[in-house]
Parts: sequence; structure tokens; C-alpha cells
Amino acid sequence: MHWVHLMIAIVAEVVGTSALKASDGFSRPVPLLITVAGYAVAFFFLALTLRTIPMGVAYAVWSGVGIVLISLVGWLVFRQSLDAPALLGLGLIVAGVVVINGFSNAVGR
Repeated sequence: MHWVHLMIAIVAEVVGTSALKASDGFSRPVPLLITVAGYAVAFFFLALTLRTIPMGVAYAVWSGVGIVLISLVGWLVFRQSLDAPALLGLGLIVAGVVVINGFSNAVGR
């Protein structure tokens, strides 16, 4: 269940960050409320995750997957470009998350 909690935290953080962009500097109230709610849900479920998954591993996965997903949202929704170095960096982040989950003994299973 702890991995489900972590995935909920990641998705909520991506929703919150996307709404933060859409809030246009906190000038639009609905996206602002979505931002606050998204981050509240994200931190709540991250806290639940930290009961069983080591903090460093949970945060590495949370931030790594979140970076990749928010970059994808930026590209698809906000039409932000991703050049070759950005794609390479995102690939390295994905590789890091795979290594942590596939080979680290620190991962709570």
C-alpha cells in the first residue's frame, strides 16, 4: 500500500504544480485553490509513505517521477519545449529511479 500512497503523492504534486502555473502568479483563485489542495494531498500521502519507505528513497522517487511527469505536462498542456539536453536529463532521472527501485536494498518492500 505504501507504493500506492507514493503514487498518489506524486500525482497530487503534479496536479498542484500544474495549477500553480495556471494560477498566473496567484492571480486566478480556482487554480490557486487547486494548488493548495494538490500540495496538501501530496504531503499527506508522502507522510504516509514515509512510515514504511526510507525517506531518501521515497523522496528520490517522488521528486524524480514528479519531475518527469511535470515536464510532460509542461510539454503537452503548456506547449513548453524540451530540447535534447532536457530529454537526456529526464532520461537520466528515470534511470536513477529504476536503479533505486530495481537494485537498492534500502527500498521498503
